[in-house]
Amino acid sequence: MNEYSNDDHISLKTRITNSSIFWGMITIILIVSIWEFCVRVFEMPAYILPTPTDVWFALVAGVWAPPTSRASFWFHLSITLTATLSGFALGSILGVLLAMLMAEFDAVRRAIFPAIVGFQSLPKVAIAPLYIIWFGFNIESKIAMAATLCFFPVMLNSLQGFLTVENERLELMTSLNAGRWQTFWRIKLPGALPFVFAGLNLGIVYAFLGAIVAEFIGAQNGVGVIVTQLQSLSDTAGVFAVLVLLGISGYVLIAIMSAIHRRVVFWSGEVTKPVSN
Repeated sequence: MNEYSNDDHISLKTRITNSSIFWGMITIILIVSIWEFCVRVFEMPAYILPTPTDVWFALVAGVWAPPTSRASFWFHLSITLTATLSGFALGSILGVLLAMLMAEFDAVRRAIFPAIVGFQSLPKVAIAPLYIIWFGFNIESKIAMAATLCFFPVMLNSLQGFLTVENERLELMTSLNAGRWQTFWRIKLPGALPFVFAGLNLGIVYAFLGAIVAEFIGAQNGVGVIVTQLQSLSDTAGVFAVLVLLGISGYVLIAIMSAIHRRVVFWSGEVTKPVSN
């Protein structure tokens, strides 16, 4: 009986997923059709709002350009993604480690947390020029910006997870004479993983945004650079094409993180609501 119930549950979940994909595609097609119709009927200039057809041709031209060419979208996207993933790794590791220390030692939390809150209140765009001065126009400044934006959601969500462990489990470990680190590795860390991954899901998005912001402020290569160049040429269709590529890339990054989340935290049936910046 349970076998049939599980099969029915999987079948229902598959139908819901397929239905969501179907209606999502219908919505996209409808929006694109209305967009194309309005631009052509009202004869809007291409430098203000291009047609989806023009955006498609610009996207194809950028994607099919030689990968080593500076006109290639892949050339710039690979640099942006490298900075994103490097900054994400750095910011995530620092965020989780600092959350662990603050959760385990009250003195550390009282000493560091006010400074973190103060730094968090600063507009991150205002920090980007300092990173350009300190690290230059190469990838290091983009990694630093990506790590900075990724750090806070990962740290805050991880800290919440470490501090919200059930008291019954902690009392059980105390009754077994378990040490501080035994309790942490066997109880606190597994219990906090859903919160950690909630922060990581936000962190990968913020890291992506951080790398692009740093490229807008000052860089030699990257998606932000090519967007600025296309804007200066009034190539609005090219700008839209890059935005489409960025949207797809962001969706893929989030999907990968969600898949890892489900794989690692397989015992958590509920989706943990993340704490945003």
